[in-house]
Amino acid sequence: MTALWKAARPTPTGSPFDAGARHDVVVVGAGLTGLSTAVMLARRGLDVAVIDAGDVAELATGANTGKISLLQGQRLAAIRREHSAALVRAYVDANRAGMDWLTAFADSAGVGYTRRTDLSYAQSIGGMDAVRAQHEAAQEAGLATRMLTAAELPMVPFPAHGAVALDDQVTIDPMLVAQSLAAALLEAGGTLHTGIRVTGAHALPEPRVDTAAGPLFARHIVLATGTPIIDRGLYFAKVRGTRSYCVSFRLPGDALDQTFISLDGPTRSIRPVSESDGPAGSAQLVVGGNGHPVGRSEGERAAIDDLVSWTRQHFPGAEETHRWSAQDYESHNLVPFVGALPRGLGRIRFATGYAKWGLSNAPAAALRLTAEITGTPRSARPKWMTTIGTRLTVPSDIGRGAAEGARVAVELADGWAEAEGRAVPVDRPREGEGTIAHRAGRPVAISTVGGVTRGISAVCTHLGGVLDWNDAECTWDCPLHASRFAPDGTRIEGPALRDLKKLR
Repeated sequence: MTALWKAARPTPTGSPFDAGARHDVVVVGAGLTGLSTAVMLARRGLDVAVIDAGDVAELATGANTGKISLLQGQRLAAIRREHSAALVRAYVDANRAGMDWLTAFADSAGVGYTRRTDLSYAQSIGGMDAVRAQHEAAQEAGLATRMLTAAELPMVPFPAHGAVALDDQVTIDPMLVAQSLAAALLEAGGTLHTGIRVTGAHALPEPRVDTAAGPLFARHIVLATGTPIIDRGLYFAKVRGTRSYCVSFRLPGDALDQTFISLDGPTRSIRPVSESDGPAGSAQLVVGGNGHPVGRSEGERAAIDDLVSWTRQHFPGAEETHRWSAQDYESHNLVPFVGALPRGLGRIRFATGYAKWGLSNAPAAALRLTAEITGTPRSARPKWMTTIGTRLTVPSDIGRGAAEGARVAVELADGWAEAEGRAVPVDRPREGEGTIAHRAGRPVAISTVGGVTRGISAVCTHLGGVLDWNDAECTWDCPLHASRFAPDGTRIEGPALRDLKKLR
């Protein structure tokens, strides 16, 4: 599956890798967080290198919906239920700073975007309580939202019983932004290494990033990898990895002018595409939703097919052009984690937990990481940085973490038990299918993709979870902490660092 934004897009040319090179900062991850941080630092005169196992915007950045909104569905109401009004306002201010930075960069780089009204809407009467709660939380945080009744809503072809609306939000091509950031980094004297996998990061005896091609040294390291790829601080257990789906369509008539996201399930995120904020002529509408925890789904392909069916029902004549999915992480306390990793001597920093709103949270995180690395005095930093950076853990945070920990334990036990129920040899899986069995007491993963049947270890190399087959993307996904692997066992993303073992 290929995202709309990635179709027929050239990959930025990186820099030759020089094993043992020294830089002021090494950033791991060439997505929006990593590239924004790198550009900010390089423009401050630091020697910055960005390194990624894939290409620029390989994962979440290149696979999102391309919406920037301070309203963010029901996120503000969710945070407000558990935290103070001051923290919600700080979260909004952080995202506003991130959006302002990104749109200013887009203006300077000639990247087009569209200002639109964003609506968080109710698909049913029962969803109106969520609409009202989001409106109240947004207004308390200083946003100029307004409530719309069903009669006041713009004409839409799908069920909508009311909404909270916020004007002047943004749709943009996320791949074009990432490519422009990569170009800006190189123009500022930075270094970009793609296709080089990082295998570790260390603070002692001197800050170092290990890669499959040799080490890189730096005074500071930034892990912009979705979730930290090293386990210090146990952040893999403080966030939950989720996958959600998108499909783009051509329409026989005009698309909508506004963006929408439903507050009652199943989630429907709707985003029009125009030549100013997407690939010219390729699609007019993106519909997303049906998210779920990674590795815990009754069928990923069915989730995408459901989006297609819904769109064709409400937009007759809609013609599918691309389908894709993305992975993101939500922190148990609902606000992103940004800053220094424990036991990293203040030399290793990270960012995670954007909960699918990375186009504003990522540059906001980059602003904070840049302030910390350059030693900007706390008194000179915006108030939102201090408020978010000093927030306290509350009982509900602990409760969500405990509940997720319990689910992880159940998935771990169930995975091993189910594998024991089927012994090798098993029937060869049909094309695009995978199955788990056991051999000599160990779970094995068997799949057929591209006419090739492969057998690999089914045990995640992170903490030993038994993997689940993703029938939409033909990958092996871990239901514990969201690591993912290709059919041949190659690690794709998540906290796991090692590939799966191949069976002999």
